[in-house]
Amino acid sequence: MTESSPLQPSRTGDNPDTAPDDLAVPGVLSFNGIDPTGAGGLTGDALTVASVGAHLLPVGTGHWLRDSRETAAFLGLDDALVAEQARLVAEDMQLQVVKAGFLGSAENVAAVAAFAADYADLPVVAYMPDLTWWDEQDIDSYLDAFRSLLLPQTAVLVGNNSTLRHWLLPESSTRAQSSVTDLARAAAEWGVPFVLATGVSQADGQIGCVLASAKEELAALQVERIEARFLGAGDTLSAALAGLLACGTPLEEAALQAMQYLDQALDHGFHPGMGRALPDRLFWAQPDDEDDAGPADASTTESSFAGEASLRDLLISTHETKH
Repeated sequence: MTESSPLQPSRTGDNPDTAPDDLAVPGVLSFNGIDPTGAGGLTGDALTVASVGAHLLPVGTGHWLRDSRETAAFLGLDDALVAEQARLVAEDMQLQVVKAGFLGSAENVAAVAAFAADYADLPVVAYMPDLTWWDEQDIDSYLDAFRSLLLPQTAVLVGNNSTLRHWLLPESSTRAQSSVTDLARAAAEWGVPFVLATGVSQADGQIGCVLASAKEELAALQVERIEARFLGAGDTLSAALAGLLACGTPLEEAALQAMQYLDQALDHGFHPGMGRALPDRLFWAQPDDEDDAGPADASTTESSFAGEASLRDLLISTHETKH
């Protein structure tokens, strides 16, 4: 079998009138819920992915019942419906990356994992949100399915440092200053080559975002803490990373750019309701303000890089863990 490039479509439609590749926009297929607040879910994914130059292919997994203050419930869609919608899109349109947001049920996790196995040449960016609002039994079954079925298919796992530690490394969940590589090693045991963790406390009182493998930190960004509490930050970061990878950006550079994008989206955040603030994913479209320093510049941002891992390197690492 001829190996396909990860930057080329894994499937193409049979329509002879299909536009040539040079007119195509990189596609990100996102499995996520519908968030009526616009904080996260497919709405946030669409705005973020478009902002970094890619096209979102949204596959709904259910609907939150929530406002900006609290989440009441999540009404999940049938796993067969989720699987069929993803299949129809994948057989018709060009895909470069898969994003797994909140899937809503263990059954939907299994459906997404099966899809990822069928399209193993596509990297999966998986986001694990805070689930403390959910029923304990639902949380346990969801995390068990995610761990055993989807993590082996995942190229980059994204989540808040505390959330990921309580899940994958509970014995160290209270050690805020411990290395993210410890967390990456725990994820690697389930087949995940890279972890992108937010909310990493820094010694100087700042807060960090770190991309790490089981061996080392690959990219990091330190920013000032923002006092406001946000909804949708993790979805924003994971969607930005997925979109940038789809556009062919090397992994470490994509991670750093996604961190910078999130930092600016939060810095320009707004309060549409009486609860948490929302990221402004279209901050770049706002009129210029002479008093505003503008988006972070990579040359002046505290960051660190190691190696030149590309999307192909990422895929090779993922396949080695699977086979």
